[in-house]
Amino acid sequence: MELLFLGTGAGTPSRLRNVSCTALTIEGGAVWLFDCGEGTQHRILRTPISPAKIEKIFITHLHGDHIFGLPGLLTTRSMLSGSGAVTVYGPKGIKEFVEVSLNLSASYLTYPLDIVELDAGVIYQSERFCVTAQPLNHVVPCFGFRIEEADRPGSLDAGRLKAAGLSPGPLFQRLKTGERVQLDDGRVIDGSAFLSPSTKGRTLAIFGDTAPAESAFLLAKDADVMVHEATLEASMTERANSRGHSTTRQAAQVAKDVGAKRLIVTHLSPRYGKEDEARLLAECQEVFPDVEMARDLASFTV
Repeated sequence: MELLFLGTGAGTPSRLRNVSCTALTIEGGAVWLFDCGEGTQHRILRTPISPAKIEKIFITHLHGDHIFGLPGLLTTRSMLSGSGAVTVYGPKGIKEFVEVSLNLSASYLTYPLDIVELDAGVIYQSERFCVTAQPLNHVVPCFGFRIEEADRPGSLDAGRLKAAGLSPGPLFQRLKTGERVQLDDGRVIDGSAFLSPSTKGRTLAIFGDTAPAESAFLLAKDADVMVHEATLEASMTERANSRGHSTTRQAAQVAKDVGAKRLIVTHLSPRYGKEDEARLLAECQEVFPDVEMARDLASFTV
């Protein structure tokens, strides 16, 4: 999986950072977006992402710097002949926002669009992924998302099976699932005995805007990668928290407390220039060493 940051700024776009959007590309090429600030589709033009591959869009909250790019992206996807279904998840009001925007602009979609207004808990479940949403501590209703990948089964030891006199084919496929199979000669082969250990699935936690929140443990406990806002520097804690945001050190403290393996900070105030980045990152690293700072168009392998 790959995380590609399309916008990493807070509030308003700047020369250095556009407003919020993060793309998660999973094996097979499907793309999930987290937030969709103004200018998102312009940023996509500078990446390998095809709008037709976007299947899900998770909106953390309804502030403009997180949603103003959504109607344009949905419409452009139609103009580029996207036909696969899209699901948009977001707080109450997201359905009205999308429908009114499309209706008043006489826009149309060439693909099925489903809009899900969020409650806490599991919001998407498949054989491979489980996505849960939890409320955060912001000035408007806001959610974070935990993405859990199912454990991947081990690989089949074809060499051992061939040595036991079995030929590749449909039988191998059954054994690969761990099935017990009786052969024509009466032998019973236990597929699980020929499998390597399973690989633990990956877990990501992607936070929306938030001051320190009790739900952080539900979202990010033992996460392989945690994405968290760090809007302001540590000396501006009172200002950050009063506006529903976190500082550099507070984001790092969350990562430390929940046992995350890796932290990526984003959503930096436009007051900061490139010359400030090393100082802000150092504030995080004083609390949690395994931290990186997202920049627009930067990608991270999960």
